[in-house]
Amino acid sequence: MAESTVKVLGTQASPFANRVLIALSVKSVDYEFIQEDMSNKSELLLKSNPVHKKIPVLIHGDKPISESLVIVQYIDETWTNAPSILPSDPHDRAVARFWAAYVDDKWLPLMSDLGKAQGEEAKAEVQEKLQHALVPLEEAFVKCSKEKAFFGGDNIGYIDIALGCILGWIKAIKIMLGVEIFDVTKTPGLVKWADRFLADKDVKDVILEPEKLVEILKLHLAKREAANAN
Repeated sequence: MAESTVKVLGTQASPFANRVLIALSVKSVDYEFIQEDMSNKSELLLKSNPVHKKIPVLIHGDKPISESLVIVQYIDETWTNAPSILPSDPHDRAVARFWAAYVDDKWLPLMSDLGKAQGEEAKAEVQEKLQHALVPLEEAFVKCSKEKAFFGGDNIGYIDIALGCILGWIKAIKIMLGVEIFDVTKTPGLVKWADRFLADKDVKDVILEPEKLVEILKLHLAKREAANAN
């Protein structure tokens, strides 16, 4: 299975694309990253993901796979070399999928709400909801990690990738809005986990520095304001 046939369609700032790149890095898979302009989507993206027309897309040979968590599972099942991303035990695999779904269905929508919040009171309300929604993940970390570095144990696993992909943006939000989401008093384990995750060799060259993400966000907001003014 030639690794040179792997392509990823995405943007560097996309946390969902970052999930795919981190998983490929964990598995030591070589790939070609194709930067997409989401305001002018390429024919390759539209052809590869005709249903949602979104990034990321993994193209393996001539076969496209869409949706970030689905792609991460595909990578783990296709490149079976260690370390495994999903646990080998069926129950542990189900638990990992549950918490990854919790991140996408419960927690990330609150991140979107924070971006839309107007005024300090509204931001503080969403901040509290975000911190409260992290408490079950703190408990899950204690159980899944078994006192090791990551949700996946000694190595980055499925839940680590699902949640960790957003950490760069969390730091960027702190810079821009002054909002602290990971509270050391409420989720001390996750605070330390986040530092370890961002420093890991398979992550640090994938997730952009928060200052760069701030620049990208400011540019995006300026374009949106200009479009609304016209």
